[in-house]
Amino acid sequence: MPSAAITLTVNGKSVTREVARETLLVEFLREHLRLTGTHVGCDTAQCGACTVHLDGVAVKSCNMLAAQADGRSVTTIEGLAKADGTLHPMQAAFKACHGLQCGFCTPGMVMSAIDLVTNHGVRDEAQVREALEGNICRCTGYHNIVKAVMQGGAAMKAA
Repeated sequence: MPSAAITLTVNGKSVTREVARETLLVEFLREHLRLTGTHVGCDTAQCGACTVHLDGVAVKSCNMLAAQADGRSVTTIEGLAKADGTLHPMQAAFKACHGLQCGFCTPGMVMSAIDLVTNHGVRDEAQVREALEGNICRCTGYHNIVKAVMQGGAAMKAA
C-alpha cells in the first residue's frame, strides 16, 4: 500500500504523519491522533457527525482523504475550548439550551453551527434549520439545537 507523509495543523499544533494514501481525514483524526470527538456515523457524508473545520470552513471528514488536508489547518471539536477549559460560546449555548441528548451528533452540529455563524451569519430559525439539514440528530427533534445556535450565534457576535 503506497503511503505519503502529510503535515497539517490540527487544533493549532503542527502534525506530521505517514499515512496510507486512502486514509480518510476522519480516520486520521480518530486513529492516528486519537481525537475521538469527531464521530463516524454513516461513512457517506449524509449525517454530519464527522464535521470539522478545514481552513475555517465546515467539511465532512469522512468524505475526504487525509492527504487532501496536507498543508492545511484542521479544527476539531477538541480545539474549540480555551486552554483553561472555558467552552466556546457555541458549546456553552448547546449546554445551556439542552441542545443535545445522546451527544453523538453534537460535535458535528457545533462545528456546522460555528461555520454558519462565522461564514454566513444567522438571520432566523428557518435559516438555521436549513443550514443544519446535512446534520442528522435522532434524539432531540432539533428545537433546542436551533435555540442553541441562535443563542451561540448572538454570543459569538457579541464577543
